[in-house]
Amino acid sequence: MPGKRRPRAAAPMAAEDELLLLQRQALAEEEADKMKREMLTRFLNDKLAKEKRSSTLNLHKLNAQWRAVLRDTKDKELRQDMEILSQTFERVMDCKDSVIESLATDLEEAEEQHAQALRSHLHNVDHLLQLQRCRLTCLEEGYDAQLEALKTEFEAERYKEAEGQRWHPLAVL
Repeated sequence: MPGKRRPRAAAPMAAEDELLLLQRQALAEEEADKMKREMLTRFLNDKLAKEKRSSTLNLHKLNAQWRAVLRDTKDKELRQDMEILSQTFERVMDCKDSVIESLATDLEEAEEQHAQALRSHLHNVDHLLQLQRCRLTCLEEGYDAQLEALKTEFEAERYKEAEGQRWHPLAVL
């Protein structure tokens, strides 16, 4: 019977070995699964990081392209606005130039009218001075004539008085 015990003893040993082997295999499988999961996690994390970098880079590229499109659009709008403002400015300048030319013409006409009025006024003043001189000359001549007449009359009276005193009876006294 001792022979029978051995296989039984070998069997528990083999069972234990087998159990250990199974445990080791299970552990190895678990570790392999764990390694696979870790590797898969690392791979997915790497892929996620790569995707994030790509996404960020693409977002920057997209933003840069969008800004370029917006700049081009704004550039076109500003150029159109500038052209419109330039044309408006030219119209306003033309209008103001025509007003300035009109005012310059009006000023020249007004200066001509002023000069003509001044000439007319000076002519009238010269005519009035001439009339006044004539009048003054006439008055002087009248004055001189009256003075001469008065002198003659005075002299005549003086002569009469001188003659009258000589013959006057009271003049002897």
